[in-house]
Amino acid sequence: MTPYYEHAGITIYHGDCREIAPTIAGEFASVVADPPYGIALDTSSRWWWLPDQKPVEGDAVPFDPQWLLAIGVPTVLWGANHFSSRLPDSKGWLCWDKATRNGLDLRQAEVEFAWSNCVSRPRAFRHMWSGAYRDSERGTRWHPTQKPVALMSWCIGLMPPSGVVLDPYMGCGPTLRAAKDLGIEAIGIEIEERYCEIAAQRLSQEVMQFEEQRTNPPAVE
Repeated sequence: MTPYYEHAGITIYHGDCREIAPTIAGEFASVVADPPYGIALDTSSRWWWLPDQKPVEGDAVPFDPQWLLAIGVPTVLWGANHFSSRLPDSKGWLCWDKATRNGLDLRQAEVEFAWSNCVSRPRAFRHMWSGAYRDSERGTRWHPTQKPVALMSWCIGLMPPSGVVLDPYMGCGPTLRAAKDLGIEAIGIEIEERYCEIAAQRLSQEVMQFEEQRTNPPAVE
């Protein structure tokens, strides 16, 4: 299979991850994913100002994580509270506190949760990321459910210390950008080509907000 992008240990494939991932089995050691949650999110009205906005691919039907679980590698799955009944019990749930203070009327989720099979205890990452209120990447947004690079760097840091990281629902590429900044090899798969192109452009930037990330350390318990 020909990659959409390949450079300096980072590879992007364009297509359906459920078809591509089995063909590269053995090439990755862990999974960090932010899949469609199966909640039919109304992206066109909520993020009307983003260009060419349309529903998240696959979000209109319940998400089934079984194909990812069957891979059998250390895994982090964001949005897992939406499909927790289809996941094994875990003592290592992760929480991203994106409000970071009480009393804010954000009119959206103040925290997001991730299931893991490789973290030994509940962990929390505190990083403001709500509308114009951000601790990083201010003024940049390409995907309606985009995650900050700092969050994905934290997730990668919770993984075993060696091996390639796979993000099968890559979106605009924050996991790959985080991996590149950390000097870790990674593979991303994305079904929408426009996001593959955005991710490739982000990866072509050799320097990205290092000073900003130093002032907001990613590892917080």
